[in-house]
Amino acid sequence: MNRTIVITGATGVLGNLVAKTFAKRGHNLVLLGKDQSKLDALARDLDLPAERLYIQAIDLLNGEAVHASAEAVHSKFGSVHALIHLVGGWTGGRTIPESSAEDLETMLNQHVWTTFHLLQSFTPHIAKSKWGRVIIVSKPETIHPSAKTALYTAAKSAQESLVLTLAEEYKESGLTANIIHVKSIDTTYTGKGTSPAEIVSTMEYLFSDEAGKVNGARIPLYA
Repeated sequence: MNRTIVITGATGVLGNLVAKTFAKRGHNLVLLGKDQSKLDALARDLDLPAERLYIQAIDLLNGEAVHASAEAVHSKFGSVHALIHLVGGWTGGRTIPESSAEDLETMLNQHVWTTFHLLQSFTPHIAKSKWGRVIIVSKPETIHPSAKTALYTAAKSAQESLVLTLAEEYKESGLTANIIHVKSIDTTYTGKGTSPAEIVSTMEYLFSDEAGKVNGARIPLYA
């Protein structure tokens, strides 16, 4: 079945593979990011017909802009089925007393506020499809924090709480919301960490009808 998938962070190594994988499976793609030139380059690589692709350079911290984007996506495709949110970053290496409020604000912006705006705007459309998927990638440090990771861990924990709460709020609608946990992403395929291919394979399973009862889970994808 042809479905519409919203992907943020699609111009990164992992996001790029996610986009190409689901494009090959015949789905419509919505690519949201900050850098128009990188989005355009990815669109050329995907080589999808215009009716299967929507790209937009957008500030995900702007709630009104994200809402308008959700409405435009729904207007174009008639439905929205999934959100794969891959935007984020890492700030750490300092103890809590050594950390700055500015760095904490950066982490909250990247992980919490972007997720909040996306879920607020896209979830109602996804739920209407009677089949929905929301996926983020996080780290097991949200369960067992490491020293000098407080700002990142606090923000990712809040992000996970949003996703896990969504899973409960919409579990009767056919929408599932899950978290893939990795310790690190092996973007150079050195054998250390979890490879993008392994992560995407897990996402493909979560997209299957057989995974319809996997909901509100932290899926460990690491040794």
